Amino acid sequence: MVELSSYRGSGTGEKMRRAIWEAVYAVFFRHTPRWCLNFWRRSLLRLFGARIGAKVRINGKARIWSPKNLSIGSGSWIGEDVNLYSAGPVEIGSNAVISEGAYICTAGHDVKSAAFALKTAPVKIGDGAWIAARAIVLPGVSIGKGAVVGAGAVVAHDVADMAVVAGNPAKVVKTREISA
Repeated sequence: MVELSSYRGSGTGEKMRRAIWEAVYAVFFRHTPRWCLNFWRRSLLRLFGARIGAKVRINGKARIWSPKNLSIGSGSWIGEDVNLYSAGPVEIGSNAVISEGAYICTAGHDVKSAAFALKTAPVKIGDGAWIAARAIVLPGVSIGKGAVVGAGAVVAHDVADMAVVAGNPAKVVKTREISA
């Protein structure tokens, strides 16, 4: 039987860093105007350990669990209500788009553990990839360069470069072709 009272989360130092980030997020990040002050949001994330490239646009209503586990390449866009649950590493390439309401998840619980132990696995999103609205990318998944994850898709397995996936579970529906 699962005994949730025996669950042990992060250590005290990590809890303190998270509490400070949550306060900074609530006061200085979340309520910034939508299409300006990107430099401010990038600076706050960098202050908390994120590696953020040039000209990255991050909507103020995007939710970042732990900036120290976040890396975003130049020119990428993170939309409104995106949830980057970065309990483990989240690596987003350059010129990638994470659309409104997408959920990038790096952690879950061990269903075999009586203490419901936390398990993390990194998520990688390649250069030029697009994660469409309300899509979910699960722990340990890599999304290839130029790949597209359709709206509402649930991705539990790696997606190849230039593949377009959709559905739950996500399946390849075609190959992306970019015209000039």
